[in-house]
Amino acid sequence: MRRKRDIIISGFSKLLKEEKLKLVAEYFENPGEVVSLLKSFWHSDVDQQKLFDEFSENTITNFYIPYGIAPNVVINGKTYLVPMVIEESSVVAAASAAAKFWSERGGFHSEILDTKKVGQVHFSWSGESHTLFTMLPSLKRRLIESVRPITANMEKRGGGILDIELIDMTDQIADYYQFLVSFETKDSMGANFINSVLEEFGQTLKVFLSEQIQLSDEHRQCEIIMAILSNYTPECVVKTWVECKLDQLDNVDEKLNGEAFARKFEKAVKIAEVDVYRATTHNKGIYNGIDSVAIATGNDFRAIEAAGHAYATRSGKYKSLSYVEIENDTFRFILEVPMAVGTVGGLTSLHPLAKQSLELLGNPSARELMMIASVMGIANNFSAVKSLTTKGIQAGHMKMHLFNILNHFKASENEKNAAVEHFKDQKVSFSSVGQYIASLRK
Repeated sequence: MRRKRDIIISGFSKLLKEEKLKLVAEYFENPGEVVSLLKSFWHSDVDQQKLFDEFSENTITNFYIPYGIAPNVVINGKTYLVPMVIEESSVVAAASAAAKFWSERGGFHSEILDTKKVGQVHFSWSGESHTLFTMLPSLKRRLIESVRPITANMEKRGGGILDIELIDMTDQIADYYQFLVSFETKDSMGANFINSVLEEFGQTLKVFLSEQIQLSDEHRQCEIIMAILSNYTPECVVKTWVECKLDQLDNVDEKLNGEAFARKFEKAVKIAEVDVYRATTHNKGIYNGIDSVAIATGNDFRAIEAAGHAYATRSGKYKSLSYVEIENDTFRFILEVPMAVGTVGGLTSLHPLAKQSLELLGNPSARELMMIASVMGIANNFSAVKSLTTKGIQAGHMKMHLFNILNHFKASENEKNAAVEHFKDQKVSFSSVGQYIASLRK
């Protein structure tokens, strides 16, 4: 009998893994089958599985996502095999096609505009703001000195605290101020480092104010609301682009010459600059590529994407992260995107595949990884807009989706081979594949 779903479970996290698994299985019609299925995804190496279990909380199994490779990715003259972890069938194919296309036209170009990351200490203080700003120089010295034990190693690597800015937000929330702190974290993403510094800043601020005898008793106190890094990194930005002469686009579409294709492509991107519905899908395609590299290298794709979508609104309106320039008979397609990544610390060295991914990429610095990930973003964006403005997106997408449909119908290897041949020049849809498999089985 299945367990009722509306019963609150107490102490779940304290159960052994096997106990958690059995409890979860009780929510299914066939608990034994569920336990067997979930266990089938456990790693055969017990120590490896224990490592995976400790990455998160309440783990009962592993969830597999395909790990693919995009070859022929030429960035600033250097060629890469780029690992991509994603379940969407056409993404790796699209990136690979764009990489091959641009490898014959000078490759991808990329540069780091800046690598500054930020964090905030949010606090309430009821005194006059000019008093706080008057104390700021000595307060900043005190703050920096208080975190010397935390920042010492980062400073040896060339990183550390870049600046501390006091922001008066009392016109929006009563008594609310913040320290906006900028950091350089070199090859680490730096979340733990930044948060440790910020929390210490909060405690130091409270002590500093308590020592200011010129202040009233009330004003020698403050409330630390929270201290946390920001995932919005508008000054940790990478710029990536492709370019070629217009006549090098002559064969992209049999109906259009190079200039006509470039103008149509440009108009499609401009639509994503003025229409939020299109911009959202346009930018999602960019993150198909960026996220897949982030996951493959053990980076936080959610933070990266959140920063990008916030950056897309920096003009006051959500718009495309990429843009087109056509001048002097040259087509240039450009992506400018914020991206905080790391190549040391976190899962980058703990997860065995993340570690292998970085080795495959030549053990890049964080700056180089920013460029690689952004390249896969613009590669997917180019392929998507190219398809949309020529043959349409569904033809290629559904071809790549064919095996998913065949697996839904539990097609045999012989049936799959026959279907691949049959649909070489036929439109792929769920119903058409179903009908074809049914015809084979007759």
